[in-house]
Amino acid sequence: MAYPIHRPRRLRSGDTLRRMVRETTLSPDDLIYPLFVTFGKGVRNNISSMPGCFQMSVDEIVKEAHKVYKLGIPAIILFGIPEHKDAKASQAYSPKGVVQQAIRAIKNKVPELLVITDVCLCEYTDHGHCGIIKKGKVLNDPTLELLAKEALSHVKAGADIVAPSDMMDGRVAAIRTILDSNGHDEIPIISYAAKYSSAFYGPFREAAESTPSFGDRKSYQMDPANRREAIKEVALDIDEGADIVMVKPALSYMDIISDVKESFDLPVAAYNVSGEYSMVKAAAKKGWIDETKVMMEILTSFKRAGADMILTYHAKDAAKQLNSH
Repeated sequence: MAYPIHRPRRLRSGDTLRRMVRETTLSPDDLIYPLFVTFGKGVRNNISSMPGCFQMSVDEIVKEAHKVYKLGIPAIILFGIPEHKDAKASQAYSPKGVVQQAIRAIKNKVPELLVITDVCLCEYTDHGHCGIIKKGKVLNDPTLELLAKEALSHVKAGADIVAPSDMMDGRVAAIRTILDSNGHDEIPIISYAAKYSSAFYGPFREAAESTPSFGDRKSYQMDPANRREAIKEVALDIDEGADIVMVKPALSYMDIISDVKESFDLPVAAYNVSGEYSMVKAAAKKGWIDETKVMMEILTSFKRAGADMILTYHAKDAAKQLNSH
């Protein structure tokens, strides 16, 4: 029977009752905070297109990691900005690289905090692409060896999880093989399995200093128009040994998050990317939106779509809001 027997508003009559019947809940445990580590000491460079975010030297990253842990956020993911770049991204897999130094320092001072590392070459190459270049093309298979070396160097430094984001075919298998053959079969892989060639990455490229010097990344990142292809990409990465799969970006791709969650019995991560973050910040600065309410609504929507964990630059602000209730 319908109205007047059934009145859905009965369960919306007060805050306590609304909390009791809420289908989706958000917790600091769901959040992963991205951090940008650079060379030097005492460095805390403001990222103009991402208010509240910074490029930080290792000593500053350790301080930030401690703050993150105190807020109840369980994990961070590190991106590196090296002092020198070259065609083979040598600083990506150097034991003395900025990410490797940051891992060791964080695990020494905040050992309980989970340290995830982004495994890619774009921040370390002098051309800004995610792989080896030959005659203007990104070569897939030669890139795999360098990605595997990078992942192993992160784990040797103490990383808890590695997260390949390059979108080269076969990179999960290459990383799983090198980790297992070096006695690191317990290290999980979070695969950027469905990573789209998105305009929402703009501010990140300022933060990570990774804008390609020519062309674009459409030959390896996914076409934003494709939905079914995401399931294929995720399935391939799972077959290669991924333990967690990621959809990136998140806000315009909640259908993909939902599809992946429905199709596979693995944890799903969603990356709330830089452009999504910066739009909220810019609109809030203009007074057009309530930043906190919009932030929490967006993050909750990712959980509702099926995300088990959310990588977001809002993580600290969201955790403070959640901890206040």
